[in-house]
Amino acid sequence: MNHIVKCLSSSLLVGMTMVACNSDFLDTKPLDKVSGDAVWADQALSEAFVTDVYNGIRDGILDQMSFDCQTDNALYSFGKQDVNEANVSPSNLGTVKNTMEWSAMYSRIRAANIALANLAKPKFDNATVAARMRGEMYFMRGYFYNQLLRYYGAIPLIKSPYTLDNPDFTIARNTYEECVNSIVSDLDSAAILLKGKTLTSGRATMGAAMALKARVLLYAASDLYDVPTAKAKSTVLAGFNKPELLGYVSGDRVARWTKARDAAKAVIDLNQYGYKLNLTAPVSAAEGQQNYINMYLSRNGGEADGIFLKYYIRASFDDWGSWYPRNNMPNGYHGWTSSEPTQNLVDNYEMMDGTKFDWKNPAHAATPYENRDPRFYASILYDGAQWKPRTPDGAGIDPAGQIQMGEYEVGSSSAPTKYSGLDTRNSSIENWNGTWTGYAIRKFMDPDPTLVDQNIRQEVPSIQIRFTEVVLNYVEACLALGQETEAKTWLNKVRFRVGMPAITETGAALVARYQNERNIEMLFEDQRFYDVRRWMIAPTVLGKQAQIIVITGKLKPGKTVTTYKYSKDNYTYSYSVQDLGTGKENRKWADKIYFLPISRDEINRNKQLIQNPGY
Repeated sequence: MNHIVKCLSSSLLVGMTMVACNSDFLDTKPLDKVSGDAVWADQALSEAFVTDVYNGIRDGILDQMSFDCQTDNALYSFGKQDVNEANVSPSNLGTVKNTMEWSAMYSRIRAANIALANLAKPKFDNATVAARMRGEMYFMRGYFYNQLLRYYGAIPLIKSPYTLDNPDFTIARNTYEECVNSIVSDLDSAAILLKGKTLTSGRATMGAAMALKARVLLYAASDLYDVPTAKAKSTVLAGFNKPELLGYVSGDRVARWTKARDAAKAVIDLNQYGYKLNLTAPVSAAEGQQNYINMYLSRNGGEADGIFLKYYIRASFDDWGSWYPRNNMPNGYHGWTSSEPTQNLVDNYEMMDGTKFDWKNPAHAATPYENRDPRFYASILYDGAQWKPRTPDGAGIDPAGQIQMGEYEVGSSSAPTKYSGLDTRNSSIENWNGTWTGYAIRKFMDPDPTLVDQNIRQEVPSIQIRFTEVVLNYVEACLALGQETEAKTWLNKVRFRVGMPAITETGAALVARYQNERNIEMLFEDQRFYDVRRWMIAPTVLGKQAQIIVITGKLKPGKTVTTYKYSKDNYTYSYSVQDLGTGKENRKWADKIYFLPISRDEINRNKQLIQNPGY
């Protein structure tokens, strides 16, 4: 044993002597990393750093679980959402998307701060490029801060990168008003530095900065963020002793609405964006459906509606967003049906003449999928909808390529047998991933029949900001300011493009029509979650169970069918609307979830943080 110790001691002594004789070893640079000084001295490396900051967007709106699954619009197939059951807390945040998760956003904000600090006096010889990159970083910092602001309320504002020699890493939340002002300042700086850059290229532009500013100011003017209004509508918010973290405690609300209107109009006046918004009457239903598809696919002219998008190419990194069809297609196509539209949503689609759909109307109830808003057919896969050819294992069962969401009879009407649709949870192809609601998503799906979505990624971009949102923001601000004629002019431009008739209501009825129009137009675009909160209608629309449709097809007397196909000649169809059932998800509303909780870990790390009300 002593011999071993002596040998080890000798070896260590020799090693130490060798290191002492060759101290240059300590200065060895890693071969797989680049120093910070080297990055900011090189234009290409600086560009790479700035580009990486955009990765904070992740999959944007094309995530496997649509953010609308935490609203009345949709259900997530693979697990209940705690926020829908008002069951979130600092120790149980529920499902929080990366694009609003506290640490993920602050990580990207820190990266933007590093870039802004180093690009203020660029070390490479191209001031024009450096200014453009600074503009992008101002935009992205404002973008990430707004993601946090609209989810949590006021947050701590950090405008410079922390270093290891900082004496204190804790910081209090700023006021809501300070947060809005800071974000708007960043976006104004971005617009100046990016002046002239308005058309989207996947990067921040002047137009993107101006459009995001319009969104920020619209939210700031809304009911939830006007503390006197919010207190009058919620006892939980009224009892919070730090209301300045949640909204404006004073000031002129008309002035806030005016700023929101003017910011949106400034984007409109650029005359750089917009798709078929110069119509004076509705187009046909077929053209309206195609117009809507063109916009969400960003093709065939519809790309003119895009302002800030994340693009995918099939040959690039395996982005989850490019697998959106596989993740959300029906199981009869070997998709996962992850995010499922609810009957609540489907019932909100108007009839083609602009009237409400009504299950009490016998004609509506007998044929619920006929004569509806063309955006319904462009957005939802429903029973009998024509879709892509089936994969080989389903083509013989369904040669027509039609969505099958029901239970049907086959054989002869006198001795029928039961057949379960290929897109149900009783499917003969796959049953673990079938729809619970009776619907699946079509919006954002490339309809190319040669794309087999289970194994080929699509190249449809994730739309983060589009011009139609700016138009709707303008409409909403005009309504709040009593400018109904101007509001209806622009609202009806949006409707004419998809083949829907003009809205003529006034007052509260007009506001209700606008709110429904915004939901239908901006479906699955991360809008509904925030809209119902800032309008403070969440207790009504989110406080009830998700509804589903149960469909049966019974053979008519004398009919014989060997291979099922949707046919009103052969079948009598019945439709039954039911609550999903509390075993799957017991939805309810509590006012505490107007603002989501800051995690206990963040509170423990930063003793200056004040938790949101109700937690």
